[in-house]
Amino acid sequence: MRAIQITELSGPDGALSEVELPDPTLEAGALMTPGEGVLIDVEAIGVSFPEVLQTRGEYQVKPELPFVPGSEVAGTVAQASSGFEPGQRVMAFCMLGGFAEKAVAPVHFTFPLSDELDFAQGASVILNYHTAWFSLVTRGKLEAGETVLVHGAAGGVGTASIQVAKGVGARTIAVVSSDEKEKVAREAGADEVVRSDGDWKDAVLELGGADLVLDPVGGDRFTDSLRSLNRAGRVVVVGFTGGSIPEVKVNRLLLKNTSVVGAGWGEWALSNPGYVAETGAALAELIDGGFVRPIVGARFSMDQAAEALKLIDGRGATGKVVLETA
Repeated sequence: MRAIQITELSGPDGALSEVELPDPTLEAGALMTPGEGVLIDVEAIGVSFPEVLQTRGEYQVKPELPFVPGSEVAGTVAQASSGFEPGQRVMAFCMLGGFAEKAVAPVHFTFPLSDELDFAQGASVILNYHTAWFSLVTRGKLEAGETVLVHGAAGGVGTASIQVAKGVGARTIAVVSSDEKEKVAREAGADEVVRSDGDWKDAVLELGGADLVLDPVGGDRFTDSLRSLNRAGRVVVVGFTGGSIPEVKVNRLLLKNTSVVGAGWGEWALSNPGYVAETGAALAELIDGGFVRPIVGARFSMDQAAEALKLIDGRGATGKVVLETA
């Protein structure tokens, strides 16, 4: 099979090589329990910020070189130990090995792909939408009628969070940096949009404030995120794509009984297979209800994997970036 390997840790420009590898077996994937795998003929591959970090050796998961990156795939079942039939459309989280024409994922991390979604959209679901559900509902305790402020709202996690919040019955305010990204956020379903290069905190307060802030960006926005909250509001910290890790003076948390909550989906999901199944079922309901429709911002062929990673690295990506094998 054709695959893309990371062969050195020099960044997206030089780290990747296209190779021919033997087809994987059901026991060959990461996260595998013997005899509990699904071999997938891959049609589309999700590309995310962790793969950018892996090309520099900066991600917490550091496989021995060379290795095939890629955690999300969609395609059809070639072989399964249980639960799936050959030819069935699926989406899956494989953690590693996704940048290839065939990939192996655990049964519990493989889900039927609705006919409402194409393969590229299927490759956009698990990492972003499971993160959004975990962050908003499990950790953030979001309820219908509340208002969510979403930073990085035109990105993969941002657009997913807007749609999940809408599916829960919440109102959404998106923070974006350009006209193009405003268009993407509105396409995702944002009720209101404010600009990060303006007085976004005051604009949010004029819109009634936020009950929950979802922050995958970090950096110098954090203090104003706290200030934008209503009483008993929550900031859910998802990541630090802005580069710097913010610090908070905890006396600020007393002023409005504010909570700051961490949301590390991977740590939780990898140790709770039952939770993964529950989230998959909840998202399936949102897909059937028309709330979840992943926005694919850019599609690349496999041999353009470096270009896909550079787009993310340069913060030029909107929605989900996807590689297609055909």
